[in-house]
Amino acid sequence: MTIRAVHAARKALRVITRPVRRAQGRGGRGPGGLVVEPYRGYGSADEVFLIGRVFRQSPGIPGEDPESWRAQWRDVRRRIARRKVAGAAVLARFGGTEVRVVTDRDGYFRVHLRPQALPEGDGPWFDVDLLLEAEPVIPARGSVYIPSASCGFVVVSDIDDTVMRTGVANKLTMLWRLFVEDAESRVAFPGVTSLYRALHAGASGGDGNPMLYVSRAPWGLYEMLTEFFQRHGIPAGPVLFLREWGLSWTHPLPRKAKDHKQALIRHMLDLYRTLPFVLIGDSGQHDPEVYAQIVADHPGRVKAVYIRNVSRTAARTEEVVRLAGAVAATGSSLVLAADSVAIARHAAGLGLIRQDTVAVVADEHAGSDAPPPRRETIHLVPPAGEGGAAPGAVLTPAVIAAFDDDGDVPATVVVTPRNEAAVTPLTRV
Repeated sequence: MTIRAVHAARKALRVITRPVRRAQGRGGRGPGGLVVEPYRGYGSADEVFLIGRVFRQSPGIPGEDPESWRAQWRDVRRRIARRKVAGAAVLARFGGTEVRVVTDRDGYFRVHLRPQALPEGDGPWFDVDLLLEAEPVIPARGSVYIPSASCGFVVVSDIDDTVMRTGVANKLTMLWRLFVEDAESRVAFPGVTSLYRALHAGASGGDGNPMLYVSRAPWGLYEMLTEFFQRHGIPAGPVLFLREWGLSWTHPLPRKAKDHKQALIRHMLDLYRTLPFVLIGDSGQHDPEVYAQIVADHPGRVKAVYIRNVSRTAARTEEVVRLAGAVAATGSSLVLAADSVAIARHAAGLGLIRQDTVAVVADEHAGSDAPPPRRETIHLVPPAGEGGAAPGAVLTPAVIAAFDDDGDVPATVVVTPRNEAAVTPLTRV
């Protein structure tokens, strides 16, 4: 085994075993093995939400060096052998109020609190006190992100093929890409770090806009995704919305999460009802369809929809551009983006981010091994009077032709409502 492989294996093991050793409860230090694992929560001054899990985990060996190969492989086995605890009672306290919740069949609990007042502190992260009603009781602490009154909008972003390249749903692939491949150039999309920092900072540079992430991956990859965000300096956001696949020997296939993403976004729109939204996804799955429906059902709430173009077939291009016409007909704009630079240019044109951050995104892109941004940007506007009746009218032969060539980078297509000012075309950086 090469030195590089050994080094990569050790780093991978640390990520896998970290939650085992940091367990809040008796799963790492004594008999009983009960553990409370809260995930990052989110909320407003009126409501907060937090998800966590209760499970049993065998204790470690007292005095054993946690960095030794033997201890780390034992921790891997401890994590695999975790047992969910259904029906456990958890008491949550925050902002002068409390609620008692019970874990579901997979051991998950969901906290929804209406604080009387926000705790003292500058924020935007606030502690939530948790108490597992066991014998003896087990205290734990979670955290929730509550944006300040100065924030300008909310960002909802997919993760898979939007922030990071495909592989998040496969643990081995994820580990390989994180620790063996060149993570900076091959895991995250070029420019995504600077772009998401700019969106988080907003037009003033200090808005602290909430960054909410949605993924198809299970909660079991939470720590790996957290490691990914930390390694790349991407704003981690208040929560990674994942789902429990519910895998077992008797049910080896994931449970279906019907309308998972759409339900979460609707919930966010209701929670942050006074703020506009920015939606970011990719063309590979169902993001354009989901986002188009959200825009149609909540006219005026979505400033822009950004779709990273990862599927360059003519059929999929046609589908996405037709959906873009439907989005534009409701007063929002949709960008089928070739890269992060195209998204940054459009966001700056709308006043979502500072103009000088576009160059920062471009510099990050130029410093990667990705091809340079393509010059062409196609601007389309739905015909007057069509409304939402004929969104396909924005599709032109020029659009399809732009995706039919053999170039490494597709063109960017920007579909805007008729009342929106034209966005500066993308130029080669």
